[in-house]
Amino acid sequence: MTTVAFTPGTEARFAVARHVADAVLFEGYVLYPYRASAAKNRLRWQFGVLVPPSWSAAAEEHDLQHTECLMEPRTGAELAVEVRFLRAQRRTVEELRADGTFAPTGELHLADRILVPWDEGVEERVTLVVPVGELRGDGAALPFARPAAEEVEDVTDAAGRVLGRLVRRREEIRGTLRISAAELDGPYRVERLSVTVENSSAWTAGQDTDRHAALPHSLVATHTLLRLDGGSFLSMTDPPEWAKGAVAACRNLHTWPVLAGEPGRDDLMLSSPIILEDHPAIAPESPGALYDATEIDEILALRTAALTDEEKREARGTDARAAAVIELADTMPPEVLERLHGAVRSLQGVTGPPKPADGVLVPETPWWDPAGDTDVDPGSDHVLVDGHAVSAGSRVVLRPRLRRSDAQDLFLDGRTALVEAVVHDVDGGVHIAVTVEDDPGADIRREQGRFLYFQPDEVEALEDR
Repeated sequence: MTTVAFTPGTEARFAVARHVADAVLFEGYVLYPYRASAAKNRLRWQFGVLVPPSWSAAAEEHDLQHTECLMEPRTGAELAVEVRFLRAQRRTVEELRADGTFAPTGELHLADRILVPWDEGVEERVTLVVPVGELRGDGAALPFARPAAEEVEDVTDAAGRVLGRLVRRREEIRGTLRISAAELDGPYRVERLSVTVENSSAWTAGQDTDRHAALPHSLVATHTLLRLDGGSFLSMTDPPEWAKGAVAACRNLHTWPVLAGEPGRDDLMLSSPIILEDHPAIAPESPGALYDATEIDEILALRTAALTDEEKREARGTDARAAAVIELADTMPPEVLERLHGAVRSLQGVTGPPKPADGVLVPETPWWDPAGDTDVDPGSDHVLVDGHAVSAGSRVVLRPRLRRSDAQDLFLDGRTALVEAVVHDVDGGVHIAVTVEDDPGADIRREQGRFLYFQPDEVEALEDR
């Protein structure tokens, strides 16, 4: 068992997985509008937080992650493990007084930014390389620790005069990485791999201590990368038929393992606190990290570019990563922003290879031409609802179904609505487009064609029109 740096081959494979793992590591790190004063940035670190044992007993958070997955190692194979997490570094701001001393302050104004107190995230890694044969039985355990530290950075103006300083403090954290493997019974040479990451910090929560005080002693956004140099991992979401029972028996606590790296390869596994599919990937159109993977890059970029100069100053002073987002949005070329508008990848296999000139996929004929299809007309088509013909201009009562409705649709239960169109989809389904009566924005929705859609069994026909 070693804790030395990875071989070039392993490092190259992990580099492929880290691209996606970075999105996990920094998911929710600093949310739009990227300012410390925003309410949603005051409750941070939502995913993969392993708190000290003394705090986990008093809160609904956990001090460990446990991963189990299946692997088929070759004889003599080695397993490389990399645990990654953020360490919360508490940054305070101090201003220089007239008497030459420094005093804490809530804001320090500079020409291009406003510095405020903030918790920064410092990336940490714990690495391990071990022969698979040594993992059977009790396996391997690797304790790790990061000492407390304090750093001071002077803050100066354009002329080089000291205006204040930033004080960054990191608390001691301790943890243990435990790994073991057990060969399963059956005709196939399959082993169940178990990986546990524990926070064992000795910090004790006081009576009035809250989550804010526990975070500097926590492992934040914790996730694990695994790589076999000989052999393969089995998919935990789409295993072969013979392995489904063994997969179902695996126990995963506060994390979920998926195959990582390029589709078609199975030597990498990412165990993430965010549920992902096998071989997750960042969209090639994404120009950089925006720290909110659940949003659309185009919307975030446009909103960020629309911030006022004062808001951008505060964002730049909040965090270096937030400052990079502001710079990205302000300098994004129009052609890059246009690429964020959307891409249809599923049509590539149908329409053939792209044109060499501009890369635009152009099928020989349109898959559907609305102007040439006289069988359907949303403005005049009708559908029978309880024996009544419902078409554009009909009035209906909305009765959303629990099994398939958006949560917001349920608030419309019992409301009356005007039918704007009856729409047929390419799969033969029928949808009723409506605007809700008494909706002050109905005219705008109608002009833009932005309707609410319900299926015929989700409405009741009103006889009066």
